[in-house]
Amino acid sequence: MMAFTLIVMEDAFATGVTATLDMLRAARALGAKSLRFEVCSADGGYVRLSGGVGLETSRLRAMARDDRTTWVIPGLATTHAAAVRERLARPDALKLSRAIARHVSRGGRVAASCAAVFLLRQAGVLSRRRATTTWWLAGLLAEMERECIVDADAMVCADGPVITAGAAFAQTDLMLHLLRERCGARLVDLLARTMLLDGRQAQAKFIAPELLANGDALIARITSAIETRFPNPPGVAELASGLGMTERTLSRHVRRATGRSTLALVHSVKLRRAQTLLQSTHLSVDDVAAEVGYQDAGTLRRLLKRLGGGPPRLSRRRSWC
Repeated sequence: MMAFTLIVMEDAFATGVTATLDMLRAARALGAKSLRFEVCSADGGYVRLSGGVGLETSRLRAMARDDRTTWVIPGLATTHAAAVRERLARPDALKLSRAIARHVSRGGRVAASCAAVFLLRQAGVLSRRRATTTWWLAGLLAEMERECIVDADAMVCADGPVITAGAAFAQTDLMLHLLRERCGARLVDLLARTMLLDGRQAQAKFIAPELLANGDALIARITSAIETRFPNPPGVAELASGLGMTERTLSRHVRRATGRSTLALVHSVKLRRAQTLLQSTHLSVDDVAAEVGYQDAGTLRRLLKRLGGGPPRLSRRRSWC
């Protein structure tokens, strides 16, 4: 029997919860007859989600030693560091964190997306594992769990019994991953076509550099310095010099704040500008590359392809559809 326990928390993204339920029901309708799932919360009863909607839940049987279901925790509607810390301190989060630790220690699996990944950190199951989360909170996760390898670009990370996913709608990518493991590629491909879902490998192409700052004044200064200098943006060495610090010190601060290297931050700002120009102008790819500070268009093409968006012409084609 394939079984999931969907654990719903107060203020979870309603779309993440309902999309998960729809995908589980659709998978069963498409042929996964043995698929079973239950909707639970730490204390049971009615749980209010984001946007004022809610649903009834059963009480999580956290002490059950024979629970072999995969626990799935959709993302929480927390958008900044202070909100994450406040949400983790609530009684239901503390109770659920302890339950997660027990479940994993007994051989159970747990999956979470978006800010719900921080619950796994609080449970102590991310140490020495690779994980991802909402891209603009990746720096916070790396700061809070120093022994976790935080991959801010990844959409889904699976490391042993722990599976994590990126920002809110990465919940659908997480479910495609879990269902593919349990139901097989053929059924999940049919599910994806039926529900118009596209399994994405990276969230890097969705990163908005201006949101990476997340309240950090230095990151905001860096992104502003790059944007105001187009078409000749400063490189890492010039940024460090202008800020009165070594490249190593700058790199340490940027990684702590964003979970990414300084060079990756520079590329994010330049690529965001390039995507805007490709979608809003008729400039050639060569001209766009020059406008954002790349000496040749080949570099821009390679970086855009690495982001998962395909060649530049596809970005332009999508914007005109």
